[in-house]
Amino acid sequence: MNKRLIARARRIRVAIFDVDGVLTDGTVYLGQHGEEIKAFNILDGLGLKMLGASGVTLALLSGRKSSVVARRARETGIAHVMQGSADKLQTYHGLLRKLKLAEEDASFMGDDLPDLPVLRRCGLAFSVPDAPQIVRNHAHYVTGNRGGRGAVREACEFLMLAQGSLEAQLSAYLR
Repeated sequence: MNKRLIARARRIRVAIFDVDGVLTDGTVYLGQHGEEIKAFNILDGLGLKMLGASGVTLALLSGRKSSVVARRARETGIAHVMQGSADKLQTYHGLLRKLKLAEEDASFMGDDLPDLPVLRRCGLAFSVPDAPQIVRNHAHYVTGNRGGRGAVREACEFLMLAQGSLEAQLSAYLR
């Protein structure tokens, strides 16, 4: 593995994820009565739980607002849920101030143009293979898995592997 990438990952104390296109495949189903349906990947959910249990703070940063996202955050132990953010960079900086962390202490996973300001400044930028080329160009790590199809799990496992906590998280399942 790339030594510089590992060094970046070792420093991460908060892992922030976009929702649509990262935790989901980017499809939003809208019912005729205004209900919103999103599909979340179970593998990603367990990856988030393991990363949180390893000591990394978890956060969501989304331009959209959805009660479904808030519910998924509760299910996976995500402490900070920032939805409806018109300016993701401003919201990101607010979270870092609240947590008393530097940009180098944060990873962010995004998939589209509104994510670029954060991707360009965070300590470790993740993206997905189906993101536009300009977004992938600004990522330190582009997952092999697509958004909503295990990309978040891959990023979580990479962070835990770099920080030396993956084996401890897996051991609970290898009894």
